[in-house]
Amino acid sequence: MEKRFQLIHHAARNRYEFHLNGGIAYVEYEPAGEGIYRLTHTIVPSAFEGQGIGRELVESTLEALRERDVRIIPECSFIVRYIQRHPEWESLLAEGYRIEA
Repeated sequence: MEKRFQLIHHAARNRYEFHLNGGIAYVEYEPAGEGIYRLTHTIVPSAFEGQGIGRELVESTLEALRERDVRIIPECSFIVRYIQRHPEWESLLAEGYRIEA
C-alpha cells in the first residue's frame, strides 16, 4: 500500500502521529518494560474518519515498532481488530500475550 502520510514519532508525548490537513491522527502508547509498549489508543479526528487513515496509521506504527524491535501489548480495540485481520503482525506481540479470535 502506498503511504499517503509520513509517520512521526513524538516521543515526548508517547505517540506516533500523522499530521493531517487540519488535525493530528495518532497511536498512543505507554512503556511497559524493556522494549515493550502498551498501545492504548488510536485517534483519528472525526473529519477524517472513513478514509483508511486509522488503518494506515496502525500499519505504519507497527512497521516502525518492528524496525525498533519493540514488542507490543495492544489494549486499543482498533489495533486488536487490525491484528486479528492481519495475523502477520502477531510476531510483534509481547511474550506470553495472545489475541483471542
